[in-house]
Parts: sequence; structure tokens; C-alpha cells
Amino acid sequence: MNAQPRISEELDIPPRALIVSTARDRGALAAARSLRQDGWVVGVGTPEGKGMLCTSRAVSFSHVVPRPRGDAAEFVKGVQRAVQAGGYDVVFGGGDDWMAALATYRDHIPTPVAHPSAEAVQRALDKVTLAESAAHVGLAAPLTIPATPDAIADWEGPVVVKSRAHWCPGQTRPHRIEARLFDSIASAKERINHMEQLGAEPLLQEPIRGRLGAMIGLFRNGKLEGRVQQSTPRLWPTPNGASARAETVAVDPVLARKVDALLSHIGWWGLVELQFLTDDDGVPHLIDFNGRFFGSIALTNAARPGLANAWGRLVLGESVPSLADAPAGVRYVWAAGDLRRARVERRGGLLADVVDTMRWASRAHHSVWDVRDPGPTWHLVTSRFGKPE
Repeated sequence: MNAQPRISEELDIPPRALIVSTARDRGALAAARSLRQDGWVVGVGTPEGKGMLCTSRAVSFSHVVPRPRGDAAEFVKGVQRAVQAGGYDVVFGGGDDWMAALATYRDHIPTPVAHPSAEAVQRALDKVTLAESAAHVGLAAPLTIPATPDAIADWEGPVVVKSRAHWCPGQTRPHRIEARLFDSIASAKERINHMEQLGAEPLLQEPIRGRLGAMIGLFRNGKLEGRVQQSTPRLWPTPNGASARAETVAVDPVLARKVDALLSHIGWWGLVELQFLTDDDGVPHLIDFNGRFFGSIALTNAARPGLANAWGRLVLGESVPSLADAPAGVRYVWAAGDLRRARVERRGGLLADVVDTMRWASRAHHSVWDVRDPGPTWHLVTSRFGKPE
């Protein structure tokens, strides 16, 4: 990260950020709002050049940027055109594939990329390598191995099947392949075969029973700053999905030290969210690594404002003061996901669960809804019922 300070900084000209992502990315939306609040001019690049993300008042410009598929030539051209049109000072990737492609093709991007080297990104996104790195620094992680014929033959009990990585250079499959839990290896074989047919490398992972949590912050100079630790009492899809609800908790100093060691070992810098499942013995097991804007970043923005701004300023070579940890007790909700969960789980009955969901939502920061920026919510509602954008 060797960016030189902007000349425009001396002239007090607002910095300009480009976020490339899918148009329905809730994390990218929350990040755009946060950056805009901190004085940035924000543009977004999506495959269609329109959609939920583009309706936000935080977004000043929209561009067409194709997904990074095949030789990624069209993706690179799309980013180049967007940067030229918008004069952006930095570009962020809103998902694993967007982030990894920006890191891989950074030499062809005419503005600073807000992500580490392609090698560091690959080490973080490769789930086998990530588990090995966790073990190296003393972090627990579930057993994770390639789904070879021998591994399949020897596996006993339930299994999580997931893709080794969500993007690699030359990838042609159109979508991210989500992890799934199966009761047995026999019931997982169809999923494994399907992933192989799509060109993905399936992995077998030991299921961990526990509560989902995360450690978030900005990593620089060997230390995670602006730390936000959260716990997730409700998930969607249930029981192995994203945070439908979350709440900040006090930062665990022991876990934080191991996280610092892991990120240093990988060679990371910038924003990061590490997800853990904490078992009945209180041991957190590392299950995922998000080095870009993530689904519950609206909670991070509320509990520890300014992380996205600090990340961007660091990329631009500007001075960023030390960042304090977030307080405990700040709440978050993905209301649409939590209502879907209530319809399925029906804790205490459907009505009781829906009422509890609405009560939580009334005291929480929302994933999409913002009274000051209703466009994204309105877009989701109207598109749900088939009305034109």
C-alpha cells in the first residue's frame, strides 16, 4: 500500500469512491451510505448499471461494470470506463469475486485498489489455506478437506459441503455457491457432483454447533483497530445463514490477539470481518473470512462509525488517527430475513415470533431501511411485486 496523498486533499476537494458490486448487495449499500456521510462522492458499478444500490441517495453516479468472468476483459474495461467517467480516487469490491478480481487485475485499474495483494486475498479466500493459517496461530477451525474419492469414502457423520473459493481467474460459472449442511456423506454426493460440474472445487467440512459471531475492524501495522465484536442470535436461512439479527458485545482480548496473528500471517491489510461459531465449551471456531463490505456492516457503521472512511483514507495515503473499539449493546436487524426466519422457526408460535421480530427491529439499525434514504427499500418492495424499476 504505497499510495501518495491526493493533490486534491490540499484543495479540500471531496474524495471519490467507486464500489463495484451486484445491485442487491446490502453491504455495499451500507458502505456507500457511510462513505457519503463522511464526505465522499460515491459511484457504483453494477452489471446492469441500475437496481437497488443505484437508487440510494448516497450514490451520485451509476456505471455498467460486468462481473469478473472468463478472462475478465469486460470487467476490467468496465472498471476503466467507470474510473475515467467518474474520476474516482479509489475502488472497492463489494463481494468476494469483485474484491479478488480487483486485487488480481490491479495493474490494469487506473486508480488505487482498496484491497491487499492477490496472493493475500487468495490465502484468505481459500478455505483450506485459511484453516491451515488458523491452526498455525492457534485459532480453532473445523476440519476442512477437498472432497476427493478417498475423503468421501472415509467420511462419517454429518458434513458441510462448500466451495473451496468463490472466485478464481478464468472462472465462468455465474453465481456464488453457498455452503450446505447434510446429514450424511451419501446425501451430499449429489451436491458434490453438481459443484464439480459447475467447475467448482467442493470441500468437506466438519459441522460445528455453536452461536455465530464475528470480529471486525481495520487491520494495519499488525493490529486490528476500531474493533467491533458481534453475536448473532438469529440467522436466515436457518440454521446456517447470514445474520438476521446481531448485537455488539465486548471485545474478547484473547481472540483479538489471535486474529492479529492470523491477519499478519496471511499478509492482510484493510477492512476485515472474521466469522466464528462458538461451541458449548466457549471455543470460537473460525468459519469464514470477509475482506470486503459484508452483510451486517450497517451494525459496524452504527457502533463504530468511520471504518469505511478510514479504510479509504489509508488507501489514499492520508493520515488516520487510532480507532477506538465499539461499545456493547448496539443492535442490528435484516428485517426481511428475520421475518422469513420467523415464518419458518415460529419460536413460541408464528404470531409471537413475528411480534418479537418487530420489537427487535424497532430498536435496531436496519440492513436496508433508512428513513433518510427510502429508495432502496422501495425498489425491493416494488420489484418483489413485479413493478418496473
